Amino acid sequence: MTKSTENSRRGFLKQLGQSAAVMAITPTALSKAASESRFEYLNLVKKQPIAANDRIRIALIGTGGMGIGDMETALQVPGVEIVAACDLYEGRRIRAKELWGQHLFVTKDYREILERDDVDAVINATTDHWHEKISIDAMQRGKHVYCEKPMVQKVAEGHRIIDAEKKTGKVFQVGSQFVSSIIHAKAKELIKAGDIGEVNFVEVQIDRHSAIGAWQYSIPPDASPETVDWDTYLGHAPKRPWDPLRFFRWRNYQDYGTGVAGDLYVHMLSMLHFVLDSKGPERVMSTGGIRFWKDGRDVPDVHLGLFDYPVSDTHPAFNLALRTNFASGGGENYLFHIVGSEGDISIGWDNLIVRRNPWPEAPGMSIGSFSEAMQKKFKEEYAKKYPTQYEMEGPREFVYKTPKDYKGDRYEHFVNFFDAIRNGKKVVEDATFGLRACGPTEAGNISYFEKRIVSWDPEKMQIGS
Repeated sequence: MTKSTENSRRGFLKQLGQSAAVMAITPTALSKAASESRFEYLNLVKKQPIAANDRIRIALIGTGGMGIGDMETALQVPGVEIVAACDLYEGRRIRAKELWGQHLFVTKDYREILERDDVDAVINATTDHWHEKISIDAMQRGKHVYCEKPMVQKVAEGHRIIDAEKKTGKVFQVGSQFVSSIIHAKAKELIKAGDIGEVNFVEVQIDRHSAIGAWQYSIPPDASPETVDWDTYLGHAPKRPWDPLRFFRWRNYQDYGTGVAGDLYVHMLSMLHFVLDSKGPERVMSTGGIRFWKDGRDVPDVHLGLFDYPVSDTHPAFNLALRTNFASGGGENYLFHIVGSEGDISIGWDNLIVRRNPWPEAPGMSIGSFSEAMQKKFKEEYAKKYPTQYEMEGPREFVYKTPKDYKGDRYEHFVNFFDAIRNGKKVVEDATFGLRACGPTEAGNISYFEKRIVSWDPEKMQIGS
């Protein structure tokens, strides 16, 4: 028996032993358990009470759908209040006041927010091509930063954010919230315990079948150069005449976003790197195309990526396959599947399923082509080496579910962010973690557009040839 097999069996038996208190151990129960799933609820993280005067005042930069969702979640955390908001579209500034009070300070110039003494931290929910500058400016002005994913549009920008984070000492959290989920914490625990053996393959599928899911965001009737600060929005992107599509549906364009890779795959890489304590892949290749949404976009609506992960101190070498289809007639579908040598883990939005399939001690026989005499001899030797042994069978499938009162991973992610500000604790997703998640996705985009395999150095965090 290999060390991996022994650890896996021990972890499985330990889990089965913990289940004994809630399952009657009778021949009938065991027989039933062998073929059915075990259900368990994941444990909630215990929170410390917040002192009444220990308030954190935050501002929102970028009040689109993601920014509003972030702020609404952040305000659920005790001891947090909003004091300002910024957006380049007038209608969103009006909406900010409708949501959070007419007294709220709003502006279209984020620098006015950074000059305010009553702002402790900012949520940077702007377009990808503005993440670097606003995040660095904020830290240099003494503000802590929660930056939406992907952390940056280009790898070089990520290194500059890492430098600013170190020099200023400010808390910087990347907003790929799944890494704070108790679901992924459980997956990490199970894999470390050897419950699925050695990981060798991971597959992810994200299929959508809606216009909004394909980034066909609604455009307000009053959209115009009078209501949108278009010149500021362009920033370092190529200069173009006013185009409401490029402002309100910015994810469809390379100038401002990062396509499927930066919007969706970076979440998957963040989750995977957290679960396996991985620093990332070393080779990336991708393909796809614009198959359905021929609306002027220049990024694919069908995208496939392959990532080669090298052996490390925390995991063996394995392969990752990612797939997204924005026009999936089969319906919307999500799959995050980690495969090991003795089982697999499927991670859903509110549950985790572990299936155990340990290697049998006896390898089996394929002796039909041998002579009868040789078959007899082989069976005799086989029986000596692998004598028949009967063992009790336990459940081969466990299902873990989030509790009904679980507030979700985005809430947990903000709790981690504010706890780091108050108590100096380490965030779960700092700038280095963020770059190791989004750097390979930029490599994937290069692979797609240049039709070649691209290398990535997970230690130095650099794109190679």
